[in-house]
Amino acid sequence: MKLSVGNKVVLIGAGDVGVAYSYALVNQGIADHLAIIDIDERKTLGNVMDLNHGVVWAPSRTRVTRGSYADCADAAIVCICAGAAQKPGETRLDLVDKNMRIFRGIVDEVMASGFDGILLVATNPVDILAHATWRFSGLPAHRVIGSGTVLDTARFRYMLGEYFEVSPMSVHAYIIGEHGDSELPVLSAANIAGVGLAARLAENPELQGELEDIFVRTRDAAYEIIDAKGSTSYGIGMGLARITRAILQNQDVALPVSALLRGEYGEEGIYIGTPAVVNRRGVRRVVELELDEHERELFARSVATLREVQDPFWEGTGSGAGA
Repeated sequence: MKLSVGNKVVLIGAGDVGVAYSYALVNQGIADHLAIIDIDERKTLGNVMDLNHGVVWAPSRTRVTRGSYADCADAAIVCICAGAAQKPGETRLDLVDKNMRIFRGIVDEVMASGFDGILLVATNPVDILAHATWRFSGLPAHRVIGSGTVLDTARFRYMLGEYFEVSPMSVHAYIIGEHGDSELPVLSAANIAGVGLAARLAENPELQGELEDIFVRTRDAAYEIIDAKGSTSYGIGMGLARITRAILQNQDVALPVSALLRGEYGEEGIYIGTPAVVNRRGVRRVVELELDEHERELFARSVATLREVQDPFWEGTGSGAGA
C-alpha cells in the first residue's frame, strides 16, 4: 500500500449518518480535506456550505467540498454511508439485497478512480457489506473495515457507566459478533473502573439479571431510536470519526470493528465485530478475546446467522477477493 500523503477523507452518502460523521470530523479537526458525494447535489452543497461555516470554531481547518468519484484517487479513506436505510420494524439483515446492488456500483466507481487507501463501511448490514466491499474491491482485507460493533460497545459502556455511576470512559467492555440481533456482550473480560464484572457477579449473583437487562437495552436501542426519530446518526457518526482518527493518526488502538477473521475464534472468511488493532494501514491484527463457554456458543451462533444470509449470495458467483 502506498500511504496517502494527506489526511483526505471522501464520504459517499450524506444522509443522517453521513452528515453526523462529517460534523464529527470537522468539529474534531480529524481530516485535512473532506469531500462529500451524494446523489442529491443541491442538499450536498448546502451541507458543504454549512460545515465550512463552522470550521472557524474547529480545532484545526478542514477543507469541505462537494466531491465526485475522482476525489477518491488521492483519498486516505473512503467512508461509505450510502444505501437503503433501516425502517421501523426492519432488521439490518433485511437490507441485504437492496444494499448489495447499490454497493457493487459504488465500489466499482471508487476503484476505477485509482483509489489506494482504506475503505470504511458503515451501511447496514455492515458485516455482510464490509465482506462484499472486500470482494468487490479486490483490496487486501486489512484495508476494508466495517464499523462493526463500535456503536453497540459505546452504548453498552454508556449504560454500564450509568448503572455503576462511573464515567463510561472508566468502563472496559465489548459487544462482539454481528452488528445486529445476534450480537453478544463479553462479560467475562469486562471491568468497571478496574474491578472485573466476574468478581462483582461472584459477590452479588443477582447482578446477572441487571446486566442481562442492560445488554437487551443495548441490543435493541436502535429500534427505539429509529421509532422515535427515524434513524440513528450521532452515535455512529462519532464512532466512525473515532475509527477515522485511529487510522489517520496511526494510533495502533484496539477498536471493536468489523474485520475479516482468519482463524480467530476458530472461524475463517467472515467479517464480524471484534476488537482489532487499527492504524494507518488499516487493521494490523484482530484481537481474539478469551471467551467463556457460553460466550463461545453465542459467538458461533452469531457467525452462523451471518453465514446463513451471506453465503448463498456468493455461491457460484466466482467472484474473487483481495489477499
